[in-house]
Amino acid sequence: MFYALSVLVASIAAHESVRFLFLLAPFSLFLRFKKISMLHVAGITITALSSYIYFTYLLQQFEDPLQVPASLTWTDEYKINGDTLRGFMKDDRGRNVYAVYRFKSEQEKLDYQKQSLVGNRYLVTGEVVEPYQPNHDYAFNMSNYLKSKGSLGIVEVTNWNFEGKSQSLYQKIAKQRFNVKRHIEESFPPSLVAEAQALIIGLQENVDEHTTRAYQKLGITHLFAISGLHIAIVAFIFFQGLLRLGVRRELASGVLLVVLPIYAVLAGGAPSVWRAVMVVELIMISRLRGKLAADDALSISFILFVLLQPWSVYQIGFQLSYLATASLIFSSRLINRHPSWIIQSFLITFVSQLLVYPLLLFQFYELSLSSLIVNIFFVPLFSFIILPINLILLAISYIAEPLTNLLFQLYEPSRAALTAFIDILQGIPYQMWTPGKPPLTLIAIAYIGVFATFYLLDRRSKLLKVISVLLLPALIVHYGGKLTNDLIITFINVGQGDCILVELPLKSEVYLIDSGGVLRFNEEGWKNSRNPYEVGRDIVVPFLKGKGIQKIDKLILTHADSDHVEGAEEIVQEIQIGEIHISPGSYKKDVMNDLVIESERRNIPIIEQIANVSWNKAGFTFTYLWPNETTYEGNNDSLVLYVTSDRFEGLFMGDVEEEGEESIIRQYPSLAHIDVLKAGHHGSKTSSSEVFLERIKPAITIFSAGEGNRYGHPHKEVVERFQELGLPTFTTGEDGTIELRISGETMKLRTSNSK
Repeated sequence: MFYALSVLVASIAAHESVRFLFLLAPFSLFLRFKKISMLHVAGITITALSSYIYFTYLLQQFEDPLQVPASLTWTDEYKINGDTLRGFMKDDRGRNVYAVYRFKSEQEKLDYQKQSLVGNRYLVTGEVVEPYQPNHDYAFNMSNYLKSKGSLGIVEVTNWNFEGKSQSLYQKIAKQRFNVKRHIEESFPPSLVAEAQALIIGLQENVDEHTTRAYQKLGITHLFAISGLHIAIVAFIFFQGLLRLGVRRELASGVLLVVLPIYAVLAGGAPSVWRAVMVVELIMISRLRGKLAADDALSISFILFVLLQPWSVYQIGFQLSYLATASLIFSSRLINRHPSWIIQSFLITFVSQLLVYPLLLFQFYELSLSSLIVNIFFVPLFSFIILPINLILLAISYIAEPLTNLLFQLYEPSRAALTAFIDILQGIPYQMWTPGKPPLTLIAIAYIGVFATFYLLDRRSKLLKVISVLLLPALIVHYGGKLTNDLIITFINVGQGDCILVELPLKSEVYLIDSGGVLRFNEEGWKNSRNPYEVGRDIVVPFLKGKGIQKIDKLILTHADSDHVEGAEEIVQEIQIGEIHISPGSYKKDVMNDLVIESERRNIPIIEQIANVSWNKAGFTFTYLWPNETTYEGNNDSLVLYVTSDRFEGLFMGDVEEEGEESIIRQYPSLAHIDVLKAGHHGSKTSSSEVFLERIKPAITIFSAGEGNRYGHPHKEVVERFQELGLPTFTTGEDGTIELRISGETMKLRTSNSK
């Protein structure tokens, strides 16, 4: 294990900074404290330094940029979705490149879908582009993803010419995987295809968004991944099958040693798959000359994996796989202490969750509390019933199609009933803990609590003491980011649209002004993505969860335009909402239909607001200045929110244009010298008039506008107008998500693109 840790340190040092190697000094002192012999300490140090030199050499190969045209070969990591083919190719030096290609016709897409691309070599022309900036600190980070895959970068393919196909063993196995995928699609009922592909060949691209989210809430998404238990079951079935066919045990073991790596490739080669396969193989080989301990087998597999792919230490699947397995190995005495299988099942789930929970919070910002109970029943159900059933159905579908159809008629209704039951379970409220993304200091505190809990459990300490030691760091993690007296206003970068989060001191209340959205245009059916991009689901909800926000007290939708309200439905589905404020009559617009239906289903009141409605909270007064009329006609009927305290004034204009601005300053003559202005209509030339700006003279103005948007927002004339008046501006499309922290008379601004 200590050798594996030294290789981990070397990999991080090679990627980040050589200074990480200085960790070897306290590490060596710890080893001496543990009475590890000097020979081993020297060996561990030499292993770390040698690994660092090796990793540095490997990573230097990636310093030479890709030059196009280039000859690139497809790996098995690719997806066809909508009108786009994207995934990883390798150049002539074996370096990964992330390629993106858009099909020119539906027929071209169909041609590519009918074949396995693995091993296909193309002469590629196109453009090497920089990864796009994440919308905010909690959004998907393409740069980090490429780093975890050891990728040179991104090439947007404009054209390519087929040069040939490699005939390696890897390519042949990948082709068989593709054939199994197509066979499942053609032979299985549509409702069973995604599950069969996920369980048998590790392909999860056809699992729909609703199912994925349901499994996340219950903490059982790992059941759709090929895990160590999965490999063990497949190996057991294969091994016992050989024995039943009369094959000698020694020969069966030798065949299994060959077959398992082939199955690892066939199953997609995820870190959990290779980890399980390598551990099984090492233990089987060790039995020829002695017994290899499980922790040593796990450590050796770790070292081999990292030596082959030093960037894999940045993959969340790799991290979770090894941490969870290590927790089970080192807790085996605790688990085996209890004879009851129910208690053992609970402890298996508990110890694996315990060791990874700080990492899960750091990566996903939430944790399923129900998983501790649900996994007791669902792990054996999927492992010993659903997985074998899918394997049997696949085997029979090749040899006796009529029999398979009969079995499907028996199995499909029961599987549909299970899906319905899972849907009911995931709808139970308050089963997700969402403390937000903890900083590294809180991660360290959480792990101190984790290791202290393991220690107390091993010492058979009293349950109350164990729970206290576990919960105290968790409470610190939960409240650590919430204890601030600042007013925090965040203009979330949602592309071309508005979304503003207002957090009152100590998070006494939280408001969201607009939800962003996508302007939908009719596309040909073949171009549509399986899971279309949704601003609410993909941008806003991750931001709210990253901030640890579980409830929005007031969702304020300024007016019924897609780029302001289209994302609201997904937010309502994921975040508890107190009430929704809308402009009078705007609920009648078609774009509001889904939100109205979802709100009624969840008993969320929708309240029409009008000028001069106000409320006070935490020393701040919130007042709607506009509209005056109850007839909704569009932009100039946007809700305009005015936020004041004794030392702060903020004005949020929705999409109000020049006509509305003039009416507002006539109706409120005292309105002047605003600290923060959210400019109306994204900085359109029909808003932010000179008369209006000269009156309110904002200290800071924010334009919510998408980068390179088709409307040219903010308009050049408007930007120049602000510049001539000496009024500073920021734009979400350029600066990213913009956070303002107001404390007394002090206002601090931070942008996500400034890091």
